Amino acid sequence: MDNTDIQPSPHWKDQVVDLLYWRDVKNTGVVFGASLLLLLSLSVCSIISVLSYVALALLSVTITFRIYKGILQAIQKSDEGHPFKQYLDQEVALPAQLVHKYSDIALGRINATMVELRRLFLVEDLVDSLKFAVFMWILTYVGALFNGLTILILGLIGAFSCPIVYEKHQTQIDHYVALINNQVKDVVGKIQAKIPGAKKKAE
Repeated sequence: MDNTDIQPSPHWKDQVVDLLYWRDVKNTGVVFGASLLLLLSLSVCSIISVLSYVALALLSVTITFRIYKGILQAIQKSDEGHPFKQYLDQEVALPAQLVHKYSDIALGRINATMVELRRLFLVEDLVDSLKFAVFMWILTYVGALFNGLTILILGLIGAFSCPIVYEKHQTQIDHYVALINNQVKDVVGKIQAKIPGAKKKAE
């Protein structure tokens, strides 16, 4: 086989970006629709019921197809074998290296999060701890208005809509974001100037 015919598979991060930016409308539509349907189903039924219905739906399709192919082979007197043989022969185990890689990444992020939470709760930096307190205070209102599943649904819709909106209106959005950042920095600077010990040490 000619080596020029072998194309390297795109990195999973590139695939995620392609999905979020609707590079392939069909694939993105399937992923977005299935994910949204799953979350909406979870908002109506329990996760056990949703998983059971999904499993029953898949089994209904595969069993019906298996019986259909068996009857067809009997009528035609063919010996094609099991219709899902190519999938049954495929390796489905997770590679040990892949598991170790992402386990190490997850462990590193968990440890970094624990260190950051310790720094915030023990007030290593007063401004950062105050920002965290304000964020938690805002979340109390968010939690009163939405449950976790509703936030996931809104987050999913935002993930599949915000990137494409930003791509089309990047200049205007960057302009307004810069204005907001400047306003926030001015407010934080005034607070740091008025609160003793709040001003960070010059690096």
